[in-house]
Amino acid sequence: MASTTNGDADKPSCTRRAFLTGTLAGAAMLASPIVRAAPRFARYSFALGVASGYPTEDGVVLWTRLAPDPLHGGGMGALPIEVRWEVAHDECFRRTARRGVTLARPEDAHSVHVEVTGLAPGRWYWYRFKAGSELSPVGRTRTAPAVGAELADLRFAFASCQHYEHGYYTAYRHMARDALDLCVHLGDYIYESSWGEHPVRAHTGAETVSLGDYRNRYALYRSDLDLQAAHAAFPWIAIWDDHEVDNDYANDRSEDLIPREQFLARRAAAYRPITSTCPCPRARARGDPI
Repeated sequence: MASTTNGDADKPSCTRRAFLTGTLAGAAMLASPIVRAAPRFARYSFALGVASGYPTEDGVVLWTRLAPDPLHGGGMGALPIEVRWEVAHDECFRRTARRGVTLARPEDAHSVHVEVTGLAPGRWYWYRFKAGSELSPVGRTRTAPAVGAELADLRFAFASCQHYEHGYYTAYRHMARDALDLCVHLGDYIYESSWGEHPVRAHTGAETVSLGDYRNRYALYRSDLDLQAAHAAFPWIAIWDDHEVDNDYANDRSEDLIPREQFLARRAAAYRPITSTCPCPRARARGDPI
């Protein structure tokens, strides 16, 4: 992704030669011996892009998901896969800040959450992942300012109610090009059902009820390239509203007042994919709204 002016005095200018050199060096670093044979994927495994979120003054959460067949359960099978990650001071990955290895587990739909610490406050960083021989897209993120630090400015956008069927995400395209420090998403990241008579583009599948339904719906939304670009351009903070579960639901009561136990099973299925879609701390992702 192209650089954006951000006030960091030492931000590098990445030439094509430097970028290719950094990419090859990073691939060699990330290709160090692993426990099991490197996986092979039928299609590109990072089809849903990368994201970061919930920045602190010394860290940030990084996210990706291995999903070569994202709209049909992911296509990853039942085995965990090792994923290597790297955070750098520059977009060419010439100066590594942090690196490590984690597992993409089938129970989390082969999503990856890395809670990186030990970074400097108020700084831009670049990050990427590697699984098998495949490198993810490069993402850019920023740590929060130090507590008590004076800010010359803070540029952020907020978003909500992004119904896939009602239009294209051109606003995200513009956000990705702006010099933003943060995006705050206020809920209705997905819609569980169809609304309106003349959709611009269509949901795949019927109304979401099961865990697989919700994961496929998130994957559909995250397949939008403009949304991917905004996730890769800066960190996000997200909460959810009702449509991530069921229109106008409240606690254990559904929109249509179906039996309580039946709705609680659906609500649990809807809450689970937060670990597959949101770059948020795991403690907040395991059941309660962010």
